[in-house]
Amino acid sequence: MASKEIINEPLAPKKREKRKLESESIVPKRQKLESEAKKTDRRKSCFSLCPREKFDREFPSYRRPKEVGYFSLDLERKILYDKSRLRYYYTCPGRGGAGSSDDVCFDLRLGFKEMIQKNDDDKEYIDNILRWILKNRHVFALKSKEATISTTTQKEKNDITETLINDNQKETSTNSSNLNTDFVCWRGCLTRLLCSPYENREGWLLAVTRFNDTFYLCEFDTEEKKKMEANRTDFQKEMCYWGWKFEQYLTTAKQNEKPDTSSPVNNCEGYCTIIRTRLNSHSLFFSGEVDCIDDKGNYIELKTSREMFNYNQNENFKRFKLIKWWCQSYLPGVPTIICGFRDDDGIVRRLQEFKTIKIPHMVKEIRNPWSPNVCFNFLDDFFSFLKDTVKVNDHRNVYLFSRVSKSNEITWQNLGHDSEYQFLPQWYIDAFEK
Repeated sequence: MASKEIINEPLAPKKREKRKLESESIVPKRQKLESEAKKTDRRKSCFSLCPREKFDREFPSYRRPKEVGYFSLDLERKILYDKSRLRYYYTCPGRGGAGSSDDVCFDLRLGFKEMIQKNDDDKEYIDNILRWILKNRHVFALKSKEATISTTTQKEKNDITETLINDNQKETSTNSSNLNTDFVCWRGCLTRLLCSPYENREGWLLAVTRFNDTFYLCEFDTEEKKKMEANRTDFQKEMCYWGWKFEQYLTTAKQNEKPDTSSPVNNCEGYCTIIRTRLNSHSLFFSGEVDCIDDKGNYIELKTSREMFNYNQNENFKRFKLIKWWCQSYLPGVPTIICGFRDDDGIVRRLQEFKTIKIPHMVKEIRNPWSPNVCFNFLDDFFSFLKDTVKVNDHRNVYLFSRVSKSNEITWQNLGHDSEYQFLPQWYIDAFEK
């Protein structure tokens, strides 16, 4: 039987057209799949602040802030483990006990040229917080397991005692390298994050390093901010001075003294509180500078702001300033803010007291007011995102999170080892490896 010869005949016109259509249909499908894959990767590599409504949930659990320590900074910015630079709020007889007054005249321009100013080129990062941690490692020790020794046999008592000793030894070993804390940073970093759902006029850079399973956060200046600082006019520099001068009018170095407004103002010295708290599942350890303390032992924040004369100015004040003031004071539990309202010549003629707890109610009257729920739920979600993202547990490794001004996305990248954003000093690492 003769074999059949296989001949490759050309496809019929209908078959050619069908195969062409199938081929063309595959391309857009592949492009669609690739596009979806890129979107998925992008979702993994960024954190979106939109829609804002997703954060508008019930206010998350925020444990009452507990002050676990403090420190002072001297004229040379050296840390002192005491309250020597804590200032006291001064209430002059004419103002009575209240913080509000329409009868003051503080010239904030006086002494600008004599100001003793710290060197902003000396980057302190979070070094002073780290120094305090090394000095107070016991604060981070887990509490021992409690055991009740009641009417038991001597053998049972001995067994319980031995168990407690063994547990304490294990804890001592663990605590030597572990802070049992999720996040360590400055309060300013938390304030920046809390305001992010409503503030997009300025970008920010946040470096994150995971070391011994604690996430250390440190802010860095954006290029935009560096340019702005470099191009500040003399008048803008003087306006920055006004806030420090205002503090001099209302605080004293010792109780029951009058303010010394003739000495040069200096922003080198300072006093900082140390706070531990918890936001849902995230344990927080942060520090923030405190302006002064009142006669009841409560911290007070001092602020200045331009006097308001119309509805728009009042609305902008509540929308942009009060959110920052509230976040900054609510975080460590500071109950009172005193604001000096000034004119364009730097003269304060009116003081107003703001109770931190009442500020959210004050802003409800403006259009589309900001919400504390949104601020804190965003922070809670962002911290969960950080934990899922920052996987490398290495003090040399830095993840950089950034937000560009006007953008509603927070992006990140793993910079690896020895980047310009590395901020944990070797002396801190060495202390844990001894």
